[in-house]
Amino acid sequence: MPETELRIEVIALLMDSDFKLRPDTSTWSHRDGRPFTRAEQATALQATHAELETTAALSARNAAAALEQGTAVEALTELLFSYFARYPEARMVMDVLPHMTEEDRAEYERLCAIAAPDGGIYLPYED
Repeated sequence: MPETELRIEVIALLMDSDFKLRPDTSTWSHRDGRPFTRAEQATALQATHAELETTAALSARNAAAALEQGTAVEALTELLFSYFARYPEARMVMDVLPHMTEEDRAEYERLCAIAAPDGGIYLPYED
């Protein structure tokens, strides 16, 4: 197999590994705690240099995206709470949107795309 050929199943397996050797099975584990099967362990140990580099790059990218998303959630929460504080009768985001400045509305839209790319936004709520 050429060094540049990447096996997606190997990368997926490595992305799902915690890389800690389990004393009970002498294998690594999946992120959910399940031990690798012997076949999975053998596959992981046969990963090529390119597959390991790709896994590292994807992991770094995922960590950066999670950090960016967390920062956006905090900024979005701060922005919305500032409006909820000014309009205590508001109970939902849609209640404060009409009161936003154009600049804040643009920031809200930008942050929503990062914080909730699937469209779902859940913020802490106290009655």
